[in-house]
Amino acid sequence: MKKILIIEDDQLVANIYRNKFSMEGFMVEVALDGESGFELVNTFRPAIVILDLMLPKVAGLDLLKKIRSQPAFKHLPVIVFSNTYLSNMVQDAWKAGATKCLSKSNCTPKQVIEVARSLLQPQSTHPGAATAGPAPAENAADAAFQAELRQSFLQTVPATLTASRTALQALAKNPDEATRVRQLQELYRRIHAMTGNAGVAGVLHIAQMGDALEALVKELYDKPKNINASTLRSVALAIDFLGVLFERSRQPQARAAESQLQPSILVVDDEAISRRAVTYALEKAKLKAVSVENPEAALQMLAEKTFDLVFLDVDMPGMNGFELCTKLRTLQLNKTTPVVFVTSLTDFESRANSTISGGNDLIAKPFLFIELTVKALVYILRGRPPAK
Repeated sequence: MKKILIIEDDQLVANIYRNKFSMEGFMVEVALDGESGFELVNTFRPAIVILDLMLPKVAGLDLLKKIRSQPAFKHLPVIVFSNTYLSNMVQDAWKAGATKCLSKSNCTPKQVIEVARSLLQPQSTHPGAATAGPAPAENAADAAFQAELRQSFLQTVPATLTASRTALQALAKNPDEATRVRQLQELYRRIHAMTGNAGVAGVLHIAQMGDALEALVKELYDKPKNINASTLRSVALAIDFLGVLFERSRQPQARAAESQLQPSILVVDDEAISRRAVTYALEKAKLKAVSVENPEAALQMLAEKTFDLVFLDVDMPGMNGFELCTKLRTLQLNKTTPVVFVTSLTDFESRANSTISGGNDLIAKPFLFIELTVKALVYILRGRPPAK
């Protein structure tokens, strides 16, 4: 019987994986922090380790380095759970010796088991050796198990969102940086847990939105100087929208409505570097955009094609962003398309003009890439019709 060690501080997620792997015939041990995880690596001697990077006592990345520092565990397969948007952390995990990195937000227990089995499969040197066949299709038991996970997860969401809103309100009112950092850490842990649970439960939209929000909160926690009115508004917007996604997920046919879309996004900015920064932030969420520098050309495109989201600079030659927004609101194809201004003009008058011209939101330059990613996901997913 193969041994698996799960190092995960979220008790709910840890128990789900323990039960699922046990049902599949594995001998399983669970550690809820990095310190006990390292002890079990030495005493339990697992054939494979599943490791979350967000751990108390000893961080996941440091634990991975400790494991690899011992000759006996140099080739021990380690599956690391990571965040889609924290690319630096993922790269650090690879460098530290991760065998496989999986996004916690879009990986079900069944998929993790398949990855574990593939890593434990003996690698034959014979060219004619048989290879493993395709993964078996989901059976009735798997479907029932996933439905149960989904229902259990949805019961926890309201309390998590309430606690997150309370934490954010306290953060906004507190000017002390040290206290803010502690509050951000707590908020990060809550969003991290919810995102992981949503991924395990297969609630895709909440997992996708939570994944990006988690990365934004982590960025603010790591670099408190980036805490400002714009970033806090973006966090609040995302938390509120998670509530909307929760309500949608409770609908009977919600899972059928959670398929991936290929939205059409337009970026208008006369500065090449700014355009590239916006499109790069969108690419992090696998969102493709058309970018143009000329507002007149953009208006022509908006008259001919429906877009799902528009990002506008304000200070542009010939026609500024407010004027362009006012004109696009008269176009049949895009009169209700969400418009987000991306500008260094963040005074009260500019914010008022953004609303008067028909804009939906404003993000301040210079912006964090992940902040813009969060904004984009909110408006793209909001535009997706609710399940019927």
